[in-house]
Amino acid sequence: MRVADTQLKTFILDSGLVSRKDIESAEKTAKEKKQPLSDALISSGVIGEDDVRRMQAHILGIPFVSLAGVKIDFSVLSLIPEPIARKHNVVAYKKTEDALEVAMLDTNDLEGINFIQKKVGLKILPRLTDTASLKKTLLLYQKTLKEEFGDIIKSASLSMGDTSNLDEKGLQKLAEDVPVIKVVDTLLRHAVIQDASDIHIEPLEDSLLIRYRIDGLLHDAMELPKNIAAGITARIKVLSRLKLDEKRLPQDGRFKMEADGERVSFRVSILPTYYGEKTVMRLLREGGGGYTLESLGFHGLGLERIHEATKQSTGMILVTGPTGSGKTTTLYTILDILNTPDVNISTIEDPIEYQMARVNQTQVRPEIGFTFANGLRSLVRQDPDIIMVGEIRDSETADLAVNAALTGHLVLSTLHTNSAAASIPRLIDMGGEAFLLVSTLRVIVGQRLVRQLCADREEYRLSADELKELESRVDMEHVLSVLKEEKRVGPKATLKDIPFYKPKENGICPDGYASRIGIHEVLPVTHEVRDLIVKGATADAIEAQAKKEGMLTMLEDGIYKAVLGITTIEEVLRVITE
Repeated sequence: MRVADTQLKTFILDSGLVSRKDIESAEKTAKEKKQPLSDALISSGVIGEDDVRRMQAHILGIPFVSLAGVKIDFSVLSLIPEPIARKHNVVAYKKTEDALEVAMLDTNDLEGINFIQKKVGLKILPRLTDTASLKKTLLLYQKTLKEEFGDIIKSASLSMGDTSNLDEKGLQKLAEDVPVIKVVDTLLRHAVIQDASDIHIEPLEDSLLIRYRIDGLLHDAMELPKNIAAGITARIKVLSRLKLDEKRLPQDGRFKMEADGERVSFRVSILPTYYGEKTVMRLLREGGGGYTLESLGFHGLGLERIHEATKQSTGMILVTGPTGSGKTTTLYTILDILNTPDVNISTIEDPIEYQMARVNQTQVRPEIGFTFANGLRSLVRQDPDIIMVGEIRDSETADLAVNAALTGHLVLSTLHTNSAAASIPRLIDMGGEAFLLVSTLRVIVGQRLVRQLCADREEYRLSADELKELESRVDMEHVLSVLKEEKRVGPKATLKDIPFYKPKENGICPDGYASRIGIHEVLPVTHEVRDLIVKGATADAIEAQAKKEGMLTMLEDGIYKAVLGITTIEEVLRVITE
């Protein structure tokens, strides 16, 4: 239940906290911007956000709690996983036999309340709280984990002596040591809670550095004593079924674990370095599908062109970009659209990142000669309608993929290039014939990932000089025309009218960002583009033609999303120029 503007106005006037003149001015602003009166009052600065929250609690009859100085049991706090607590601005602070009291910034967040109720199986009693209380309570997650980790590290360090000359049996015993098991389990669980995509375990001269990649950026998590390094590496090797006594050559492996109710697969890479073996683990959450193209950041004409390509029974859909740009997630989302009972879908991948029902997924095994090329040869004998090739890495795979697309199959794959248009010269460099490519390519998607702004953000407008600088790098008129076509701005809007946004740091979003979204360019292979390919045109010429036909480049799509407040200009430029 929400507080009506009339109720809030009456309460504020009766309380005398705000003058009638300020309220009338805020009412006018709220009407112009089509926003609640509370938002207009807060943005005008005449009243604080927490004051409004207290008033709403009083009007609705919902208890208001301040968690300042309240000691919360970690077993109660951890009933709500940290990512959910941060996403929904909610913390658990008191538990009885049949109920859980939770402090929230928005008691109308029914999605969050329902999720928590299903997870804990208790009656949820929502209470309103203030931002400062919530911020301090969220920090308890980190503080408690570090304290827990410190105790484990202390016991692990004490239990180990010199580990430099251990043989395989000694390393096996070390990996089964209880403190070592606890250290690794805590490291992995912490990474899952933090929603990290990668864990880096890096040996330094005098210590072991742990770093997590969160939202595309690496963050130092902690430094551990150097003498625990051998035990951690040995434990990860045991989990990944790697050779314990092999320290001179790189090794790759994989294992799974369950954390916070979800299955997570860890892809492991171990590399010898000067100070010891460095371990990097990629976290792959199982059941990570369920995306839509819209939720990934596709929109407008680009979205239509992908849907048009998926309706074809033959041809090739390519997704391009650097490592870690979300290519595989895009492919799986397209596969999910195509995955109907009347088609046979087969994939050849390295690795299989998500399991999909009714899809025949095959893992590449180069060590026994089962490569993408060999796997693709076998797949075409399995009577598939749709084939997904995880990555086109060489000329043989490229040739087989093109031939599969020519012979009655819809082929989906990825390629490492900097832009959609650059994929065509890359395929030709791999030995692809131009006349075959124009017969098979349907659409090419180029993409990157940018960090998303949190809901609490700061609006601003560019100065004349800043706008001129941006126009020198981006076709702003094209961006503006797309914004108008998709009715994101008014038909008479000018570049000077367009607002942009800055991150606003707070306890919920320490740097003002949370999670990531794609910026894309969707290049359809039209008749005009085909003519350019056959004539041997450059990537720039192909991109220029695609832009004439309405394509937004990745940079332009990034600025489009910056106008909508999804991300920032700085973040887009950082990602595109990396």
